[in-house]
This record gives sequence, C-alpha cells and structure tokens, in this order.
Amino acid sequence: MINTNVQTIELYTKQLRLPTFNHYDNVIRQLGSDKGYEEFLLALMKMELDSRMESSRKRKIKSANFPYIKTIDELDCSRFEHLTEAFIHELSSCDFVSKRQNIVMIGNPGTGKTHLSIALGVKACMQGMNVKFYTAANLSNELIEAQEYKKLIKIEKQLSKTELLIIDELSYLTFNRHQSELLFKVIADRAERRSVIVSTNLKFSDWVTMFENTTMVTALIDRLTFKSHVLNMNSDHPYRAEYSNTPNN
Repeated sequence: MINTNVQTIELYTKQLRLPTFNHYDNVIRQLGSDKGYEEFLLALMKMELDSRMESSRKRKIKSANFPYIKTIDELDCSRFEHLTEAFIHELSSCDFVSKRQNIVMIGNPGTGKTHLSIALGVKACMQGMNVKFYTAANLSNELIEAQEYKKLIKIEKQLSKTELLIIDELSYLTFNRHQSELLFKVIADRAERRSVIVSTNLKFSDWVTMFENTTMVTALIDRLTFKSHVLNMNSDHPYRAEYSNTPNN
C-alpha cells in the first residue's frame, strides 16, 4: 500500500508539475510531530516556490549569455581608485534598473569593467530581471546579420524587452556608418525606458574615432549619459597587468 501511495504521489507530482512535492518526507522530518496539516502544506508549497524561483534565476543567467560568471563578492573594491565600496554595493541593489538609469564605465584595460558589468548583470538576473550581455562587436554583427536575413525587427523587439542590456568593449573596433546607425537605434530606443551598461577604454571626446558619423556620436553620448552613472575606472595598477606579471600565471 505504501509503495502504491508513493508511486501515485510521483505520478501526480509529474502531472501537476510539482517535482519538489516528491520530497515531502523531508518536510515531515523538519516540521516535527507537533505541526499540523496547514504547516506541512505551507512548507511544501514554499519549497516548490523556492525551487521554481531558483530555476528561473538559472534560466535568466543562462539566457543573458555572459561569457563567464562573476559576482560582486569576488570584486576587490579596494582596488578601485575612484569608486567606493558603498557605491558599488548601492549599484548592486539594481535600483538603477528599476529607475531606468544607465551606467557608463570608462577606464583603461584590465581595471574590472567587464567583471563589474557581469556582476551587476548576475545580480539583476537573481532579482528576476531579463538581461542580455554583448560585446559591441557581437551586437553590431548580430544586428547586421539580422537585417540581412529580414529579422532585424524581431531582434529589436527582443532587445526592447530586455530590462538590462550590457554592451562591453565599446572601443576595440571602428564602426562604419551602417553599424553606427544600428547601434545608435538600439541605444536610443532604450532612452528613459530601459537600462544599459556600457564599458569602454575611451573617454567621450575620443568616441569620434570609433564612428564614421561624428554627428551621431554626440547624440549617442547624450542618450547614454542622460539619467546615468558615469564611472571613472581608470587605474595606474590594473588587475590584468598585475596578474600577467605574476610568475607562473
């Protein structure tokens, strides 16, 4: 009889899509004999909800397409010469996303821009937000390819629904007029609607070296810096340089 009940429970949990209910025996042991049916049901339902939320967070992190996973806890905030630890943790609350604010990180190579971008993106995913990570080159190529195959509108709609768009390495390529226009439209469409994080090695006055359409550069900077946090991440002692100078690394 017991085996039949167990099998029936497994069948029902599968049909109802409540997989954690199979672990009801753990809940019984944790609650103790002094608890009633209501407490047991509440504990069982909470376990299912927690499991679903964790699965959702994992799906969002996977969907974000981070090149690797980094967290705020892994940051050595004392290495930032122009940012305080309190400010970093303020950003990690992701209030800037709910306020539709942007973040622009400007600094020389190896100063933690990508790490911080990913860490903030992971935080946003953990809060249930939709995040997408691109290098500027990858985003530009995807937009060009989508236009070529008549899928540009579809990609633009997907990006418009993304609560936080991260564009990394906006400095390593020179974009032609067509690429500039596509990137500009994506960013301009997000103005005051959704948030974007951009990291670059170049100060704003040098952005004209990246784009053929210099008039568009001014408009692009205006869109990005309106309601935004501009982070000075320049450092005389970048992480990457120190790491590369370490023996056997």
